[in-house]
Amino acid sequence: QGQLVESGGGLVQAGGSLRLSCAASGRTFSNYVMGWFRRAPGKEREFVAAIDWSGGSITYGNSVKGRFTISRDNARNTISLRMSSLKPEDTAVYYCAAGPLITTMPIWGQGTQVTVSS
Repeated sequence: QGQLVESGGGLVQAGGSLRLSCAASGRTFSNYVMGWFRRAPGKEREFVAAIDWSGGSITYGNSVKGRFTISRDNARNTISLRMSSLKPEDTAVYYCAAGPLITTMPIWGQGTQVTVSS
């Protein structure tokens, strides 16, 4: 099945930056779409960003476009999310996910907390 482990979360002031990483193991992920989702307290899970196996197709959620950048390194089985111009509404648990399609991601990490203070 494979395993995903997120890291890099923490507390940051509004306007600041953070970089999240997701390390994949246990199977080949190079042919999978990988992405980031988030869940804020009391809210539904929200799509953040996704990247296909080649890195040639990238999609962002409307709320993060222009501020977040997703990237992947297939040789190291990792993806990253560079978050800039952070806002308090970006506060959430961020999850890494992987699957054959952006709409079919059966593999999830445990999540990492990002808190943005105003």
